[in-house]
Formats: sequence, C-alpha cells, structure tokens
Amino acid sequence: MKGRSPFRTYISPSPLKERGIKGVRLINILIIGGARSGKSRFARELAPKLGEPVLFVATAEAGDEEMKQRIEEHQRERPADWSTLEVTTHIGSHIRQKIGGAKVVVVDCITLLVNNIFNQYSDQSSQQVDAPLIEEKLIDEINALVECINQVDASFIIVTNEVGLGLVPANRVGRLYRDLLGRANQILAQRADEIYLMVAGLPVTIKPAKPF
Repeated sequence: MKGRSPFRTYISPSPLKERGIKGVRLINILIIGGARSGKSRFARELAPKLGEPVLFVATAEAGDEEMKQRIEEHQRERPADWSTLEVTTHIGSHIRQKIGGAKVVVVDCITLLVNNIFNQYSDQSSQQVDAPLIEEKLIDEINALVECINQVDASFIIVTNEVGLGLVPANRVGRLYRDLLGRANQILAQRADEIYLMVAGLPVTIKPAKPF
C-alpha cells in the first residue's frame, strides 16, 4: 500500500495499568539518550526509589577486551545487593523465569540487544544482511518484552540509545541498525509511562506520567 510504513507495528495497551497488590503503582520508565549521557547512572539512582529488591538485566557481550572492561566497570557501579541476569536475547522470557521477588527490573540496554540480534542473523563483515528476517526477529523480541512488562508484577526501567541524531551511517548495515533501533524505541515509548531524555547527565522529561 502506498505510503505504508515498511516496519511492522505494535499497539500497546493503555499505560499505568494497575497490577499486583491493590493500591501499589507499577510504572514503566524509558531512559533514552546518547553515549555517555548518564543513562545508566540515572537508572541506578532511580531504581531503589521505585522499590526493592532490584533485578538488573544486562544485555552486553564481552566481544573484545574493551567491552570486557566496560562490563566490569558497570558491574562495580551496581549495588552489591542487586540480582543480575546476563542474557543476550529473549529477555522477556528470561525475566519471567528469574523475576523471583524483584519489585523493580532494570534493562540495560536495548541498544546492545539490537546489536546481539544483528550478530545472530547477519554477516556484517561482508555486508550481507537479511533485512526482513532481522526486522522480524527484533520486533518479536521487543513485543515479547512488552508482554513481559504487562504480565510481571514489577516496575521496569528500560535504557536505550538515541542514534538517529548524528550523521547518516555510511553503509547499509549501519543504516538498517539505526532504523530498527529507532523502531524498537518507538514501540517501547508507546508502552512507557514516563520517558526521560538524558542530556549531559541531566534528565529531561519527555513523557510525564499521568496521575495514578
């Protein structure tokens, strides 16, 4: 159909749905921003204010020494009493299995989750990518995370990057990655009750929560 978006869509249910114990507000927060904008730090500060215990979901893979050092740095910065779930894909199902008694779930981050899916279903060295397959797998992954948010009796803090404000990537894989991460962010933003854009370490409210 002419003018139709090339991306599959997901229409999320109304936010601020009351779940769990009556009178307890569960909230879904999206934190978005550029690299080194303070996203993870803000998520760490915000999580205990929403409740405890906290489950931290880490999506990074130590593909090289630099990434290994970054992961270790993030581990040192997290509170010792937080539970950690290290998972690269299918995070929605893993969270449901490992949620335990956690009242807050921090997912850090969607940017690396999208990268993990690209690595599974493409050969980036040769620029050979099956764009429809990658899109299908990614949207299924994000939809499953949204379903998890809807079903689990915990508040969520989702961390992601905004990568669409800079130069247009020079190659096809880079452009596809930018487009699909942007689409994933839009789906998560639809479901979010609050959205913060991090700028130079400062949170700017993009979507304020409605009164409970």
